[in-house]
Amino acid sequence: MRKRLLLTCGVLCIGISAGRAEDMVRAAEVRSIGSGATLTAIDRGYFRDQGIKVELDAIDSSANAIALLAQSRYQIIEGGLSAGYFNALDKDLPIIAVADRASSPLGHNLMIRTDLKGEIKSIKDLKGRVMASNGPGSISTYEIDKILQSGGLGIADVDIKVVPFTQMGLALNNKAVDAALAIPPFTYQIRDPGFGVMFADPDDYVRPAPTELSVNMINTDWAKQNLDLVRRYYLAYMRGVRDYCQAYHGGSNRKEMIDLLVRSGAERRPEMLNDYIWPARDPLGRVNVASVLDIAGWYVKNKFTSAVPATARLADLSYIDYVNSKLGPFVLENQSSTLKGCR
Repeated sequence: MRKRLLLTCGVLCIGISAGRAEDMVRAAEVRSIGSGATLTAIDRGYFRDQGIKVELDAIDSSANAIALLAQSRYQIIEGGLSAGYFNALDKDLPIIAVADRASSPLGHNLMIRTDLKGEIKSIKDLKGRVMASNGPGSISTYEIDKILQSGGLGIADVDIKVVPFTQMGLALNNKAVDAALAIPPFTYQIRDPGFGVMFADPDDYVRPAPTELSVNMINTDWAKQNLDLVRRYYLAYMRGVRDYCQAYHGGSNRKEMIDLLVRSGAERRPEMLNDYIWPARDPLGRVNVASVLDIAGWYVKNKFTSAVPATARLADLSYIDYVNSKLGPFVLENQSSTLKGCR
């Protein structure tokens, strides 16, 4: 499902001054707090400064849009590292990851029912338990497996039930599941009413780290034919990423970023943005290829994909390397911030 963002100068201005030529880029993203990077690049005119007009769609899943990316109906999409991404690489479709979009720390948590907190005290105590994940081949299930492995267990030792993130609190409260791998803001929506308690943070267990959860993907055929445009696009985009990281650490633009995310519908509850940690991302856009390789290997092991792609096929960092050579090092505004990630 797609939803076109209606961007006007009163909300998110992406127009270009009258009489100036513009290059159109069709992009899509899975809406999240991390969308703040692209949205602020639009709102602050970074794309406009580069002579680019962005036509941005909101999509439910990157897996559903990969075929559209391969057909160049989108030139760029932002979304999770699903099995569909690795299957597309195996088929040699013209797509590749070019920049980080979300990486640990992520605020995910394996949460257990409140009534079980005295019974489940270690990872080993999860054996035989019913556990909720948003999908059998999702990164959430990968994270569950990594946590279980630390206690000498694996996916085969538990009963995985597919439950949407929006329903995990209800499933815990009704005792339909014993534990659930939740992501923000659902972690807090489960914890605060007492439906569950935080038990294990995947960031403490998943290696290699940081975990590469979501990436920026590009159509390679289009990119080869439009090198200058691609470079200009990522110059604008990475300025937005750096703004996001400044706001993440409580920089002077934090309120502006929160207002933008609420106004755009990426997160309609400002309290979620004011009170809780945001997903991290790399301010230099670096993709942790070692993490991507490990995720690919997990998909193969669990028969969601057939082969691990060659390392060179997993990511092309040449575009962000170019951008960083132009933008220089990232300097954190709020040096007193103790938050991990986004630095």
